[in-house]
Amino acid sequence: MPTIVHEFAWPDRVVVGTVGLPGARTFYLQARTGAQIVSVALEKQQSALLAEKIDEILDQLSNFEGNPFSIPTTTPVELVDNDPLEQPVEEEFRTSGMSLAWDPSTVQVVIEAYRFEQSDDEAFEADSEEPAEVLLVRMPVGTARAFAKRTREVVGAGRPMCLLCGNPIDASGHDCTKPAD
Repeated sequence: MPTIVHEFAWPDRVVVGTVGLPGARTFYLQARTGAQIVSVALEKQQSALLAEKIDEILDQLSNFEGNPFSIPTTTPVELVDNDPLEQPVEEEFRTSGMSLAWDPSTVQVVIEAYRFEQSDDEAFEADSEEPAEVLLVRMPVGTARAFAKRTREVVGAGRPMCLLCGNPIDASGHDCTKPAD
């Protein structure tokens, strides 16, 4: 079966956002161009790592002599997007894997989120399979910087962390695994 590709070459909007309350949130990578909207579910850790790696790529590129790609070192204020996800959020698929790349020909950061199918009787081997679906997003450097900033904020907006054990504290309380001194 051929791979279904949802491609956004110059999206109007690309964000990570959540649905649900802290502790029970679902994270989504959402891209929009005009009326076309695709939302894919991903893990909190995938979101955090994606933001970290985008910033690493942009920081490395900005340190090239003369910064030939005009990489912003901070988030352009005009590109900050604090709006909620586009509604209704309809999950296209749950992300099985992701890749991140730099395209110097278009001066864009490229995100690919994949869904691999797995039958119950087969071992999951993503390297030997073509993905069933792909979300392919290409975004300019300023948008990528703003995307990473927002994603870090969304990830950090969850439950507060216990200062003793480092585990999240639920609204209903917390059984700390580390006794106080």
